[in-house]
Amino acid sequence: MTTQTIAYREALRQGLREALIRDERVFLMGEDVGRYGGTYAVSHGLLEEFGEARIRDTPLSESTFTGAGIGAALNGMRPIVEIMTVNFSLLALDQIMNNAATLRHMSGGQYNVPVVIRMTTGGGRQLAAQHSHSLEGWYAHIPGLRIVAPATHEDARGMLLAALEDPDPVLIFEHALLLNAEGTVEGEPHPMELDHAAIRREGSQVSLITYGGMLHKTLAAAEQLAAEGIDAEVLDLRTLRPLDDAAIMASVAKTHRVVVIDEGWRSGSLSAEIIARINEQAFFELDGPPVRVCSQEVPVPYAKHLEDAAIPQVEDIVVAVHGLLG
Repeated sequence: MTTQTIAYREALRQGLREALIRDERVFLMGEDVGRYGGTYAVSHGLLEEFGEARIRDTPLSESTFTGAGIGAALNGMRPIVEIMTVNFSLLALDQIMNNAATLRHMSGGQYNVPVVIRMTTGGGRQLAAQHSHSLEGWYAHIPGLRIVAPATHEDARGMLLAALEDPDPVLIFEHALLLNAEGTVEGEPHPMELDHAAIRREGSQVSLITYGGMLHKTLAAAEQLAAEGIDAEVLDLRTLRPLDDAAIMASVAKTHRVVVIDEGWRSGSLSAEIIARINEQAFFELDGPPVRVCSQEVPVPYAKHLEDAAIPQVEDIVVAVHGLLG
């Protein structure tokens, strides 16, 4: 089995290409995905290989092309809808929430909506408030959707293939800071299961629970803590709806302390939901109160020093663990 070192964006592209090869019902649609090769060069070269019928440039109208993707899914196709950034997905929220997420239930199970909607998320690129937020926690609130956040290169290409096999809508959140990051993949692209969290680092003293773009900062913090003699476990959620409660509670039962790292805002966040579940299901396993590290409750600033201060950093995670362990 061959091992490749590739950029995250190339892992995404490999997943897209494999999906298009595997199933003629699959097509990609979105702003600039064709002739421009994708805003982040993820679909570069796919138009030339698969043609305009399967790599479709759309107008700048998120509600329109997301609705078209939902309609195509209802009629037997397997569309992949690309929205440039999570902030712009709010223009398609009516289609996602009131149509994609509800039609199976409203039809009494007569209709499935097997649409995959991809979008970039997160800050750290000095693109200011309209291009930098982390709203995946909002979407994880909606029944009828599956929400995934691939943090590794294997997940980046394989979770897309698994999402296309799901009979219901799947939203994939790809952190923009990962796009240039290099990592390894083995063999040919293959589906990666969507149901379980993954332990990315074993530990015994504290559980660091995170996902997506925060995983690599959390792993860096765990290594820094290890140099101080603190043994941290890192749990990558991978799927945000439904959450893998069993994996979360197993890690808490092992370490008895927990820090949740979430790039979303603190109020009403995914981290709040995770901590609530821990309190409900594993309260007596805890040796201290759960702690969370979230973004500051401000629109993400443009200035680099302010953006860094607004978004969780490695040192913030380390400080949170120090506070928890006393």
